[in-house]
Parts: sequence; structure tokens; C-alpha cells
Amino acid sequence: MEWSGRGVVLTTRRHGESDTILEVMTRERGRHLGLVRGGRSKRHRPALQPGNELHLTWKARLADHLGQFQVEPETLRAGELMTSGLGLTGVQHLAFLLRLLPERHPYPRLFEALCVLLEHLDSADAAAALVIRFELELLKELGAGLDLSACAATGSRDELTYVSPKSARAVSREAGLPYHDKLLPLPSFLLDGQRQAGSELTWTDITQGFELTSFFLDRHLSENDLRQSGTRDLLLNALEKRYRTEFPWNFQDFI
Repeated sequence: MEWSGRGVVLTTRRHGESDTILEVMTRERGRHLGLVRGGRSKRHRPALQPGNELHLTWKARLADHLGQFQVEPETLRAGELMTSGLGLTGVQHLAFLLRLLPERHPYPRLFEALCVLLEHLDSADAAAALVIRFELELLKELGAGLDLSACAATGSRDELTYVSPKSARAVSREAGLPYHDKLLPLPSFLLDGQRQAGSELTWTDITQGFELTSFFLDRHLSENDLRQSGTRDLLLNALEKRYRTEFPWNFQDFI
């Protein structure tokens, strides 16, 4: 068995004295593991860092074996990511999210989203919105996707303001107002045609977005006897620190 393709490094694990078990996300093969001979060497170690993009060749005698990777660096961004709390925690959180998916199953949309996200982890406003959208796409792949296209009660596509925690569907302002305290806020930047990622997003937009995805991700974890990793809290702390520095006016609603 043999295949070749692009992959983004998620994690590495020491194997023996000099080898490494490499976990990557690929476009055609999904999340995949393999052994890198001499992975702890000076030659390989700089390339086998989370966030880097590699050209991979995987070989194994049988398809269900761990197999071995041959690796060649393509895009080495780990050094830059590791210099900021946002980059470091962002890569850790994305790796945790992708580990919720089964191995060796293709998720091309998530792979492309991952590559875009890694290129924007140096920008707090873009990164925040992109991570939230990544989590929404992940929920869809997990079979727990949200329907934000129309109001669950009236079918209206106007003034969608809430999400029902029971149905995971959008609810309009008018229909949801009597149940305001029981519904989840729906930030407008997550709706098609509404505000997109950018500096006009307030910290309230971002926290509401993460509260929304967190609710459904946590429910998925609970239903499948899985544990939260704590990476989201670390990422939110790093985002808030950057936001307060770069966009202090976005915190005016907290003053």
C-alpha cells in the first residue's frame, strides 16, 4: 500500500530512541498516523512541528498497518506560530477538534479550512471568526450540524437572532423573544450575507460565536463519553489578550 499527498502536522509522539509517530491532516486521507524513521534527528525535527505543511509518502504492507511516512517540507510556519500565544493555542485547539473525527476518512472542506486558518492565526479578528466557522463545519461532519438558514418556528429568513438548543435551528427575533432566556444568541456574522470576519466584529460577537459552538460541541462530547481538552479556554484567553491590545474600542460594551 502506498499513497502521496499534502498534510498538515497536528502532533508528534516519540517512538523509541530516534523515531517519531506523526499525526497529520490530509485532504484525501483525512487524519492519518505513520512512523517517521529518524524523526527526532536534526534533519527531520524542524519539519515535524505542529502547523507545518509537508509532502508525504505513506507506505505499509497492509492498509490497516501504522505504516511509515517519508516527509519533505513544503510550508514551514511552525516557527512563526510558536512565537505567539494565539498561534500556539490555535494549533493545539485545531488538533483537538480534528481528533474528534475518525481516522483515514477524507474531509476536504475541513482540510482547506485548516490551511486558511493557519495562514490567519496571526490576526486576532480573522482568526476568531474563522475558528468559529471551522467548529460549525466540524459539527456538520460529526452529524451535529446547525441549520441557520431560516427560523424554526416561522420559516422566515429575516432577523435571525437566536438558535434553539434543542433543535439546533435558527429562530427569528420575534418568535424567540418570549423564550429569550432559553435560547442561544446567534451573532450576525455567521449568517450568509451578513458581516464577515474583520475588525468590525466586537468581542461580544466573538464570545457569542464561541458560546454557540461550545454548547453543541460539549453536548457531542458528553453524548459520546469524550472529554473537553481545555484548549478552547486557552485559545479564548489568547484571543482576548490580543483583542484588548489591537481593538480596545471593541470592549466598550464591557465598560
